[in-house]
Amino acid sequence: MTSPKTVLITGTSSGIGLAAAIGAARSGWTTIATMRDTGKAQALLKAAAENGVADRIQVKRLDVVDPASIAACLEEVIAEHGRLDALVNNAGAATVGTIEQMDLDDVRSAMEVNFFGVVATTRAALPHLREAQGRVITVTSVGGAVGQPFNEAYCAAKFAVEGFMESLAPVAATVGVDVTVVEPGAVASEFVTNLGLDVPALLAAAGPYAPALEAYIARTQQSFGTAQSPAEAAAPIIDALTADHPAFRIQTSAWARDFVATTLADLDGSAVQDLTSTWVR
Repeated sequence: MTSPKTVLITGTSSGIGLAAAIGAARSGWTTIATMRDTGKAQALLKAAAENGVADRIQVKRLDVVDPASIAACLEEVIAEHGRLDALVNNAGAATVGTIEQMDLDDVRSAMEVNFFGVVATTRAALPHLREAQGRVITVTSVGGAVGQPFNEAYCAAKFAVEGFMESLAPVAATVGVDVTVVEPGAVASEFVTNLGLDVPALLAAAGPYAPALEAYIARTQQSFGTAQSPAEAAAPIIDALTADHPAFRIQTSAWARDFVATTLADLDGSAVQDLTSTWVR
């Protein structure tokens, strides 16, 4: 009897990661749902029970910025299941601010979580994915294609992830591993809520950038009023997980496709600048 395929998903305590874990389990995958703090697994476990997939979801600790944690988690997965067929890199953290007023340690932290965490987890998983002829699916962002005001550190990390994966994809294909990036737009999830932004304090500390920041925050709050649900944003991840030959780049909505197209057809950069400059005026 052939054992079920196994997928490891990072950052599953809420939002897209939680929805992807439920979707993968509903599609028949043995789902290793990882998170930095397994004490935050209650929402996932409740959703798994409600969807009748609790027997296909296993929660494990994995901190993407801790190589020892990554190695220990993968070692357990292989020991317990004998295989790893797919990795979904979803864990990430938003950072809001402009560089003159940010501490460089905050920039480095954003790169550690959003870029180096992806690199480290992918690197550790690749030997097992090669053996299984599996795939790597990485949740980036439309912010990995279009730079956005007050998101310098976050977008820099997501641009880096896109470049890394685009470069890796043809190499990985030679050993039977598919590589895909999934680009959500605005998603109504705790990813934004967890920032815990004190908007009045941010504006008070913004100095000469206060008018631009106020305009940006107003625009962003409005856009998240019509955001996708985590389940809607996760659906293309499940499609990529189950497709015979997934595309390299997938947007999660028509809006995201139109937005990313702005930069893909923008040879001199003016279209993106004309668009995003309106967000801060």
